[in-house]
Amino acid sequence: MERTTGSAHRMLLLSTLAFTVCIAAWLINGVLVTYLTNNGVFTWTPVQSGWLLGMPVLVGSVLRLPVGILSDKYGGKRVMITVLLISALPLYLLSLADSYGAFLGLSIAFGLAGSIFTAGVAYVVLWYPKARQGTALGIFAAGNAGAALTTLFAPRLLTWLTDNNTALEGWRTLPKLYAGLLVLVAITVLLFARNKVPAAAKSLSQRIRPLKAVRVWRFGLYYFFMYGSFVALSQWLIPYYVNVYSLSIVAAGMMTTAFNLPAGLLRIAGGMLSDRYGARIVLYWVFGVCLVGLLFLLPPRVELQTPGRGILATGPGIVESITTGGITVVNEADNQDRVVYALMTAEEMDIRFGIHRNEEGFLPMPSTSVRQQPQVHVGDRVGKGDLLAKGTTHIYFQANRWIFTALVFLIGAMMGIGGAAVYKHISTYYPEEVGTVGGIVGVLGGLGGFFGPILFGYLLDATGVWTTCWAVLFMVALIALVWMRSTIGRMQRSQTPAPHGSPAP
Repeated sequence: MERTTGSAHRMLLLSTLAFTVCIAAWLINGVLVTYLTNNGVFTWTPVQSGWLLGMPVLVGSVLRLPVGILSDKYGGKRVMITVLLISALPLYLLSLADSYGAFLGLSIAFGLAGSIFTAGVAYVVLWYPKARQGTALGIFAAGNAGAALTTLFAPRLLTWLTDNNTALEGWRTLPKLYAGLLVLVAITVLLFARNKVPAAAKSLSQRIRPLKAVRVWRFGLYYFFMYGSFVALSQWLIPYYVNVYSLSIVAAGMMTTAFNLPAGLLRIAGGMLSDRYGARIVLYWVFGVCLVGLLFLLPPRVELQTPGRGILATGPGIVESITTGGITVVNEADNQDRVVYALMTAEEMDIRFGIHRNEEGFLPMPSTSVRQQPQVHVGDRVGKGDLLAKGTTHIYFQANRWIFTALVFLIGAMMGIGGAAVYKHISTYYPEEVGTVGGIVGVLGGLGGFFGPILFGYLLDATGVWTTCWAVLFMVALIALVWMRSTIGRMQRSQTPAPHGSPAP
């Protein structure tokens, strides 16, 4: 077995560092735009803010393909340094922006930072034997934790730079700090990394030839779910927590960081598992666990009211009294025989129920309570079987915040593991075109991060139900799993051999 060297590990470390800081810069607007609008520095509408959040993601995603092609041709070191330096310039100029147009244009420009992923992938695989590429790519992809670092530290930096929000113009230092960090890492890569390109030189037509294969687009769908959903939820979970669970933005940010950080770091485990058990087995488990988790997330936090058990008179008589405790009916014949029908008033429900209550306790299962409303008046004559009180059943499902968070954490972890498995597939099937194939797969994954929140928003407007986002992700995961299984089934029936090291087509 071919052994890895210390140089290979150093190249992996430098690539991961470059990827981490680029992802942190790529998603800076998620924090910065929210801060500027909430503090009245700029009066942008939610739609304008949405474009500021989405455009860097879109640009970084689309540019992954050409960046991957350039990396195969000129080497990952050169391309990574170029991406770092070019991205640093508009990020620095962002500190001078005073209009929406300037902010949007510069955001589009520094969106290039997100494209560094395919340059790093093409570079890393050249330093490791095929049996270790999954692990190496998993370690490299842990740089996605840069998103969590921005979510966690950028708000605190803004508070410090603005002197506890009293000198708001201090925000302009934050993009300068990020730009300086990109330049510093570029210099580090320049000094300590070595360039390397694939052994066989290829023309552009040869490089893009793999894009004609359906398999590449299938891998793209896998990554659309694994990475695109991760990016989409990194943005969507903050308003989700605020609106559904009445959390503050700070608390919602912390909850989102709890989703971001493990999802990035566990790509290391995904690479190791893919090397040991095969990417196909890993993807089967990832899709299966995600589908089960998403299914549990589908029921919304809801309070329903439905007709319930009422009270019927067991005999004829006259209504003598009505109290909160019951209805008394006296026998009309002797005026002595009285029957008291106890009423259910659901006082406990008034304390415990209500989707806008924040101190509800822990209710993992749906809770029900019955309220019975008298339908008669004192002095009314009733017969046997007449309705004395109408019943109403209240059903409340809390969608407990901690259970919800645990499920989201699990799904995020699976996405991180699955993302590494997808790139293990790429390095197995396309060892000489990792940059090109990884580029188109990365584009599709990034587009998931761009379109996801937009689609979630449209569905929320149309239905008024926040959990529609989980329905979308459930359908994407189900289609990907069915497509993978049907392809493997056809391959097994035709007895077509798979490349060594991966049992998946």
